[in-house]
Amino acid sequence: MTFDTRRDDYLSALGLTDWQYRADGPLAGATASAPEPEPEAPQAPADRAHEAPQEAPIIEAASPSVTEMPEPAVQDDAPSTPQSVSVADGDDSPAGLDWDELEAYLARQDHRGATRPVFGIGARDADVLIVGEAPGANEDAQGVPFVGRAGKLLDRMLAAIDCSRATNVYITNICKFRPPDNRDPTPDEVAADWPILERQIDLMAPRLVVAVGRVAAQTLLDCQTPLGKLRGQLHRYPRRDLDVLVTYHPAFLLRSPQQKSKAWADLKMIARHIRAFDQ
Repeated sequence: MTFDTRRDDYLSALGLTDWQYRADGPLAGATASAPEPEPEAPQAPADRAHEAPQEAPIIEAASPSVTEMPEPAVQDDAPSTPQSVSVADGDDSPAGLDWDELEAYLARQDHRGATRPVFGIGARDADVLIVGEAPGANEDAQGVPFVGRAGKLLDRMLAAIDCSRATNVYITNICKFRPPDNRDPTPDEVAADWPILERQIDLMAPRLVVAVGRVAAQTLLDCQTPLGKLRGQLHRYPRRDLDVLVTYHPAFLLRSPQQKSKAWADLKMIARHIRAFDQ
């Protein structure tokens, strides 16, 4: 039996009866035919066959603790009309009290429906005083300013510029008792607690005040200027020789995260001012 006959028998047994050698194969020139190729897998529809693969989303690294965001053309909460503060010293005045006496003095004041006073927290000999407007529900429950989500965000913001309430800043509010339903403090409430804040400033002798939020900024600077126009520049405290910088309240940033890039710019300005203390 010839080679060709044996080959044909083997191929027939395998069901391969119509075949041919590859033109470039070792048996090129053979005349036998090869089996028909199997049908190809169906192709993608014409409108998708040439689409480029979708790229994975790119996540850019952000500045520590504060995420950089594009700056949309939106403003902070609508400006309110702050009230000038005028408090006359009387027999029951906190003037001359030390820290512990001042905190005890505050505890004796009318709580105005709040659970407890929120005096302040931090390093009492710090160069930087951070001032918010008034306690919220979490602060009223714990007696500590800036706790809850807003407080955690503030701590991360401060950490981004190597500051913390445990080491080199002191944190307090203009008003020491929570207003009902977290509303803005009234002029009477501001006036009632203003001597406490002024005495805290006396005792602490800070070199910089950071006003956090619209109400705090407008009240401290005794103005009606929107917060967006107050931030980004150095101000002078109207009642004494003291620098003031303004930034957004962390609760506002939680509602409007697109403003975080502006808050980061404010923090860098604050950090530059703090570094200048040692020069």
